[in-house]
Amino acid sequence: MSNEDPSVEPAADPYLWLEEVTGEAALGWVRERNAETVAALAGTPAFKVLETGIREVLDDDGRIPYVVRRGRHLYNFWQDADHVRGVWRRTTPEEYATDRPAWETLLDLDALAAAEGEKWAWAGSSVLAPEYRHALVMLSRDGADACVVREFDLGTLEFVQGGFEVPEAKTRIGWIDHDRVWIGTDFGPGSMSGSGYPLQVRRWRRGTALHEAETVYEGLPSDLSASGWHDDTPGFERDFVHRQIDFWKQELFLLPEDGSDGPPLKIDVPDDAGTSVHRAWLLVTPKTPWLGHPAGSLLAFDLDAFLAGGREAAVLFTPDERTALAGYSWTRHHLVLGTTADVTSRMEVLTPGPEGWRRAPLPGVPPLSTAWVSCTDPDVDDDYFLGVSGFLQPSTLYGGTAGADGEGEAGAGRTVKQAPALFDTAGLAVRRHFATSPDGTRVPYFVVGPEDRPGPGPTLLSGYGGFEVSQAPYYSPVTGRAWLARGGTYVVAGIRGGGEYGPSWHRAALGADRVRAFDDFAAVARDLIARGITTPAQLGIEGGSNGGLLMGAMLTRHPELFGAVVAHVPLLDMLRFHRLLAGASWIAEYGDPDDPADRRHLEEISPYHQVRAGGAPYPPLLLLTSTRDDRVHPGHARKMAARLREHGHPVLFHEHLGGGHAGATDHGQTAFNEALVHTFLWDRLTPGR
Repeated sequence: MSNEDPSVEPAADPYLWLEEVTGEAALGWVRERNAETVAALAGTPAFKVLETGIREVLDDDGRIPYVVRRGRHLYNFWQDADHVRGVWRRTTPEEYATDRPAWETLLDLDALAAAEGEKWAWAGSSVLAPEYRHALVMLSRDGADACVVREFDLGTLEFVQGGFEVPEAKTRIGWIDHDRVWIGTDFGPGSMSGSGYPLQVRRWRRGTALHEAETVYEGLPSDLSASGWHDDTPGFERDFVHRQIDFWKQELFLLPEDGSDGPPLKIDVPDDAGTSVHRAWLLVTPKTPWLGHPAGSLLAFDLDAFLAGGREAAVLFTPDERTALAGYSWTRHHLVLGTTADVTSRMEVLTPGPEGWRRAPLPGVPPLSTAWVSCTDPDVDDDYFLGVSGFLQPSTLYGGTAGADGEGEAGAGRTVKQAPALFDTAGLAVRRHFATSPDGTRVPYFVVGPEDRPGPGPTLLSGYGGFEVSQAPYYSPVTGRAWLARGGTYVVAGIRGGGEYGPSWHRAALGADRVRAFDDFAAVARDLIARGITTPAQLGIEGGSNGGLLMGAMLTRHPELFGAVVAHVPLLDMLRFHRLLAGASWIAEYGDPDDPADRRHLEEISPYHQVRAGGAPYPPLLLLTSTRDDRVHPGHARKMAARLREHGHPVLFHEHLGGGHAGATDHGQTAFNEALVHTFLWDRLTPGR
């Protein structure tokens, strides 16, 4: 439900009743819209063929089973046609290296759902080191962010009777030792933030009631969240508390040794900086200039020296206008560093030593592709798995050992797994272009499509532009099968607001400057048209969540540029987003509608409030959402559809009862959603074909 009684603004918004998530009238309206959309898009044999083809690539058993290493096992969660809700399973490294590993099933969610009459979805697990016998398993009802927690015995493969168990909430939980956990959950009034996340950090002992857990830290009512965790690295055992002030500001505290008196010790870094601790090292990624280093740098400090007042940093990465930090992962003795140059990956291995940090390139990453470290065990050894993917390049999983002899020449390592090619790439090419935004900014975008098309053709443009999230090259068999294989062109834009060029690229579109992200996206659309790749009538756009806000802005600001628009689980009412579910957590990104200084620009960028009856006709819009989305309220999409219908604009709407913020919890739902999207787009961008 919404966070307040929707009846408070009846005159201002006639569709507030659609915010009642499970209200009888609202769900009746949803059923009517769903029926209209299914009748319009899903009734033809061609739809069924497309849906079946998409389901085939989602269920393909040649997909790479990405793993997490815990002790002597590799763990994986897997869904396919026979395991609709999925299985949590494990295997050994030796088995994993074979073409068809033997897996041990730990928990079958389909069987659990049938036995308990609940639509369980996997929400993750935490396994207690070093024995790896006990796990905390998180289960979501039909894909919601809120989950229940149960302790699971990996020896008996059963839930532990009388073990740690937490009712449904947006819980934060982690092991301290066999008999204690850090817990943040809904303890009643005042224990949760306005965004629905825990504010209390408690130490909970086995065999005691949850409400009796000892409170160690409590955030302010205005904070976003607080959490605690235990570092179990041998020889470096310690406990931390993390205070999330807002989406971009935070504090990290080192707690006194177990049983010791004294207040938490704050790690004295800027509150907009990212921090992590590994063994003797403190790594800091400042978002604004700090200690003479630019935003987006990666700095390493000796933790003990830093706590004693030292501020001498080893500079592990310094960005420039074309490069950005993508991420890093520790092995036992090394740091594998990922960076990007114009949104394509580069990898290095860094090694601390008495003379400073040595670095060696990790070659083998193809141009216009994305690489990431998918698994290490930094407590044990220097082995790693490295994933590599590109738009036309099926994912490959390499295995290597950081610092091994010849590592600099060995490249990404040995091939461990190779995903199959699930669509025909003959005649297709990938190109990177740059559009020029109205203020002169160069905006990168990738074009994937026919190499020698004689003229413009149907094109699908996607983007996000928020929360420092980058849009990078990746292999999508769904896009390949449903769009590229039919002759379409696919485009990914790296607009401001994202992380394509680091923190400054993100900050350029914060708050009142969000319009820069919109300008960038429109500039890419115009550039595609100017290059002859497409025409406005043949150009469709698609985005989800914050990208759904982007789609709504394009619909209302630049309707003349597009032939069709698709928005998934979108954010659209920018004057009420902070009152709906997790919306208050995004005030630091967009602004505060209750602050007169922010309200003006929020109304101007709010698609829901910019819908007009006159002017240029809007392109047809497809809105998709989920009743169980407890992050972005389904009321955004519902109300937008109702307002567009009121003003006579073409709109279709579909809402899954389950699915959460992902929009789907199983491959069947995903295939149906994708078939709706690509049927809608193809029919409208290629009339008469």
